[in-house]
Amino acid sequence: MIQRRTRFGGHLLRSFRDASSTSSSSSSSSKIGGYFGLASQTSTSLQQACVSTNRDAEFANLEWDNLGFGMVPTDYMYIMKCSKGESFEHGQLCHFGNIELSPAAGVLNYGQGAYEGTKAYKKEDGRLLLFRPDQNAIRLKNSAERMCMPSPSIDQFVDALKQTVLANKRWVPPPGKGSLYIRPLIMGSGEILGLSAAPEYTFLIYVSPVGNYFKEGLAPLNLYVEEEFDRASRGGTGGVKSITNYAPGLKALTRAKNRGFSDVLYLDSMNKKNLEEVSSCNIFVVKGNSISTPATNGTILAGITRKSIVDIARDHGYQVEEGTITVDELIHADEVFCTGTAVGVAPVGSITYQGKRMEFKTGAQAVSQQLYMTLEGIKKGVIEDKKGWIVEIG
Repeated sequence: MIQRRTRFGGHLLRSFRDASSTSSSSSSSSKIGGYFGLASQTSTSLQQACVSTNRDAEFANLEWDNLGFGMVPTDYMYIMKCSKGESFEHGQLCHFGNIELSPAAGVLNYGQGAYEGTKAYKKEDGRLLLFRPDQNAIRLKNSAERMCMPSPSIDQFVDALKQTVLANKRWVPPPGKGSLYIRPLIMGSGEILGLSAAPEYTFLIYVSPVGNYFKEGLAPLNLYVEEEFDRASRGGTGGVKSITNYAPGLKALTRAKNRGFSDVLYLDSMNKKNLEEVSSCNIFVVKGNSISTPATNGTILAGITRKSIVDIARDHGYQVEEGTITVDELIHADEVFCTGTAVGVAPVGSITYQGKRMEFKTGAQAVSQQLYMTLEGIKKGVIEDKKGWIVEIG
């Protein structure tokens, strides 16, 4: 490894070039230049660290037909910083790479952080599309407020997404091959020893080309109803996208996968009988012309895909209800499906509860498939967007 250290305005900037670390991720990494790790940002330091972008570059050298849902290092990331009590103002694109944090950073010690997830798609004519990025901005703001952090404005957020996607344009998969997953996050990057809000915050965006989230691809999921562990409780952070919501679920998820299941379906923590959500997505239940989904009452994340499917289903003539769904009602369901940015619309083939396996309708004639085709068509510019959901960026 060749390592270079430079100081900008009292802050440490590192750049790395390590062929071995990039080759282990993918052959695509061979085209990536040196990486920059940003210990802290001032306007001057970022301007010196950032480089020009080639927005007309060819596709990255990837096996596009074999994309999974894993991290592929791309060319650029976006970083913006501000101090406690202030507002985010100016951010910059920089080479993708490691960042340096103090061991006393608020995010490392107290989990002060929140993130979002969205995707960019490429049309046949080469134009790039974002899906409802303003909704991600609003949700990130709500999450940041809950975690006592500042957040970018909606315009700042959307502009940062546009810049990051355009800078990584060659990593957006060809039409039909996948999407560019976009991960915006905010963290307490400043040093804090006692329990308190951090003195400095970092807003960061990185991207990665992805295919299907589940190893099953588009095949139906097999869920396991978790009764021992809870995902969220009233008054907690289940209704926001805090980074602290996810690692506690790894034990239940790992155990379920070791038993051959795709994912875990959680029940409410109080009564242990009402459906809440799957580890990383919302859930819907279909019975005849009725589609039900648990209400977002503070313990359930208000998914943007969830919100969109509710509108699309109503447009298709379905009666959609948001309320309480007991686990016992599943036995009468015709279909079950999950929704989320990463998973899209995923049909559920079976749910196992207390040793009993319940199976549901899937396939081309399923309601979930109909809704999936409509949603994906809008996202990819194949179906006319009559709701103003699509933002074209180039």
